[in-house]
This record gives sequence, structure tokens and C-alpha cells, in this order.
Amino acid sequence: MNNTTDPPRRVAVIGGGITGLAAAHRLLELQPGVEIRLFEAADRVGGVLCTVRRDGVLIERSADGFITNVPWGKDLCRRIGMEDELLPTNQNLRKVFVVHRGRLIELPQGFLLMAPTQVWSVVVTPLISLLGKFRMACEPFVAKRHDAGDESMASFVRRRLGREAYERIVQPLIGGIYTADPEKLSIQATMPQFVAMEQKHGGLIRGSRKRMTSARGADSGSSGARFSMFTTPRNGMTSLVERLAGLLPDGAIQLNSPVESIRPGEQGGWQVHVAGADGPESFDAAIVATPAPHAARLTEAFDPALAAELANIHYAGTAVVSVCYRRDQVAHPLDGFGFVVPAVENRRILAGSFSSNKYEGRAPDGQVLLRVFVGGALQPELAQLPDDDLLQLVQEEFGQLLGVRGDPLVHEISRWTEHMAQYHVGHLELARGIQQRVEALPGLALAGNAYNGVGVPLCIHSGEKAAEKILGQEDPAGLKS
Repeated sequence: MNNTTDPPRRVAVIGGGITGLAAAHRLLELQPGVEIRLFEAADRVGGVLCTVRRDGVLIERSADGFITNVPWGKDLCRRIGMEDELLPTNQNLRKVFVVHRGRLIELPQGFLLMAPTQVWSVVVTPLISLLGKFRMACEPFVAKRHDAGDESMASFVRRRLGREAYERIVQPLIGGIYTADPEKLSIQATMPQFVAMEQKHGGLIRGSRKRMTSARGADSGSSGARFSMFTTPRNGMTSLVERLAGLLPDGAIQLNSPVESIRPGEQGGWQVHVAGADGPESFDAAIVATPAPHAARLTEAFDPALAAELANIHYAGTAVVSVCYRRDQVAHPLDGFGFVVPAVENRRILAGSFSSNKYEGRAPDGQVLLRVFVGGALQPELAQLPDDDLLQLVQEEFGQLLGVRGDPLVHEISRWTEHMAQYHVGHLELARGIQQRVEALPGLALAGNAYNGVGVPLCIHSGEKAAEKILGQEDPAGLKS
């Protein structure tokens, strides 16, 4: 094995999701001569990113795009020659609905997650009662919090905007993003920009108006997320996975190769043992790009304290059900991108997406592709229903909410058990502790959505930062914008 101060000659990447693929690609960008082995337990790479084509319908089994207000997803596409393949969202339908007493009501324009920026749209919305609107109007007069400790998302929103705004607007929007329980979710770890608004401007309304003034014109007529900031590959998210995999050397990707253990080598480096192999394989460095529970099992033998901290990161799962109908089977005008469902509505779904409205080429003419999300942290048992029961549940919910009639032309059920990391209160401190322990282990890096952000771009960034750490390099000029 080489001295740990020398550039590694062989690197193991454990986990073939988008994080591991981004890490492997970055290693080769920075050090073209490095030998890489990417070990993936499944029979394909990509993790949750998977595109299915059936009868002219393009179905994403998990994420259907990524946001561009952080650079790492779009930047990677540029570097691998995919920038011209990225599609914008449909600019004519950039709005979202909220289920209110069994009906879909448009989210007030300019209401960005938890920051109202257009007063009149909030005044006239039926989502909030007069008393709830009065409580929201008092937000600029609510004293800012001086305690520097962590706070739950639910506590933060109720304190600033009131209970009704939390239950009817913010909780379903956050639930649609994180599939989480906002009573446990850390505001500092998930939405620090709103904490900064409170501290810098004294509140969300003042802070959001200042931000909108400085960015006037961007998505001014949309609600919910900043839809103009989303994009997706024309041929689906799998095309990104395939492009990255195709750029790795022949033999670099080892499928059906679950890693059972890793250990520090006696002479430095790392010993990686794959299930079924005669013995461990030696590497100069290793990047663990798996969910935290698996990373905990891999590290328990040589650092029980690190493993215990990794095991403290919780996960939630969800089922994604995609259904394609003839347009005349759906009574609702579908004049937006989708809807979210407040927990107080006591329904059996988290959110619905009008996929064929968001991006072109997702369904044939005269057909509509819809997706629904079931389960999450608040209703985990529903995601485990048998396929027939799950499909019936979705048809019943869509029948009541969208006026859907008859059976779908095409359907696809995807289950992602324990795949969404939950950033509970105290997560930032937990992540710092994990990072400190890993820093004491030369040649080892952790990456993935468990630590510093969820979503495709942040997973890419995590993998690339792990590669840079392993090689001792930080963003050389010319490789990244």
C-alpha cells in the first residue's frame, strides 16, 4: 500500500446511486489514472433514480427532476455533455394546489414554502380563516427568537405564522418535500434561509419581500416551489445515470456486489470485503455512499462510536404510484403541476403530481400521467399495502379529488423503504460529530443524503466533495463553475 500522503492509486466506492456515481466520476476528473471499483448490491446502478417507458409513457419511479438554484446538478450535466438535453418546466402551468375540505384550492401566489410575498393573494384565499389571516398578518410583530438552539419546523412556523397557516399550508408543502413529520424536523438543518430571515430582518414577511425585490420577475406568478428552477433530462433521470456509468472505465462497476465489511488495513488503506468473495480487496481509500444505517453496519467493527452516531439518523419511506389515463377520464382541468395534502384532511395520500404537465414528452397526446405519494413518516403503514390495495387506494383518492373515472391505461408502483433521511432536531450537531470522527480516519469519506442535504444536486455535491477529500484537492479551475 502507498503512503497515505501520496495520491491514492485504488479507490473503492461503495454504493452505486447518484452519489456514488458522482463520486466515481469526480475521482476520474481529478485524477484520470486512479483505479476505481464501484460496488453496488443491486443489479443496476442509479439507486432510486429509475425511468420506465411503457406504451409511450415515460415514468419516473422516484425523483422526476432536480432544482437548479444550487449549481451541482446542472453543472455536472454541463461537464458530461448533457446540458442541451435538459428540459424546463411548462411555464404556463406553474402553480400548485392544496386540498381543502376535499377540494383542490390554489396555493396563494407568491407563497414560497412559508414566506408570503403577495398580500392580496393571502387575503382572498379560502385556505385560511379570517382569524388565521389576522394571525399571519401579525407576523412582523412577533419577536425573533434569541435562543440559538435547534427548533422543530412545526414550532418555528406556528410561532411566526400561527397554527392555521402551519396546518393548512406549510405542513403539506414540507411533507411533500421531505415525507417527514415537521414536529421532529429541524428548521436549521432543512430550511436555514428562513431562520436567517428571522434573525436578519426580524421576520419572514419582511425578509421575503426584500428577497423578492432583489429577484423581481423570477417566478412572480407561481406558488409553492420556484418551478422555473426545476429541470430534467429529456429522456428521463435514468439517462443521467447511464451517462455517468458510461464514462467510467470498463470493469469499474461491480453489480450484485454487496459489501459486507470494511476495515483499516494494517499498512494503511482499507480492506473491502464483498459477499461471496474469497477474501477482502485492498484499496488506498474508500468512499461509503450508502444510506446511514448501512454505513453504520460497515463501520461498527472498527469505530463503534461512529456507527452509533450513524444509526441515530432516521429514515422514512414512501410508495410512488404512477397512473396514466385518457384525458377524458379526468374531470379536473389539471391546470397546474399538482397538489399537496394537509395531514388535518385525514386523507391517505401525501401529494399528487400532474407529471405530463410539468415536462413535455411524458405521455402521448390525449393522455395524462399522474403520480401520487403514499406513506412517509406520518403514515408509513400505507406504503406497505399490497399492490392491488395500493392501486385501489390511489384510484379512490383521485376519483374524489380529481374526478377520475375508470381504470388507468398504465400504472407503475415503486416502493422506497427507508430511503429519505429525516433531519430531526439536533441533526446539524449529529452531522458535525460524524464528520469529526471520519476526519480521524485517513482515506475514508462518507457521502449521501444523510448528512448535509437531500435532493439530487446535493447528493451529487456530497459525492464530489468526498472524492475531492480523498484526493486532497478542492475544485481546481476549469472543472467546475
